[in-house]
Amino acid sequence: MEELFKALGDPNRLRIVNLLMHKELCVCEIEEILQTTQSNASRHLTKLRQAGIISCKKKAQWAYYQVHPEFVASHALLYQYLKEKQAKEGVYREDLKTMQGFNKQQKTCETPA
Repeated sequence: MEELFKALGDPNRLRIVNLLMHKELCVCEIEEILQTTQSNASRHLTKLRQAGIISCKKKAQWAYYQVHPEFVASHALLYQYLKEKQAKEGVYREDLKTMQGFNKQQKTCETPA
């Protein structure tokens, strides 16, 4: 339990979880949406994976992340709490707007910026 709350104790990791609650993303999409470096995004993703909060699957040479289904099943109340609180907070809503704009531009890791 300690590792779970340590992983969720960072604002950037909470922002990543918020995004992944809505859509599966690759690291390059996360770094673009959050305006961070690839190494910083990867470090946060690793911490979230180690805590069992997110999972990763490979598609060609890209890794795509999502909230781990077991995390949702095992921590349904926490998941719902995060979802409700993040829906009310400005930074999380802004990240989702950025993600939606990013999706409309159809940028992907496979498409040059």
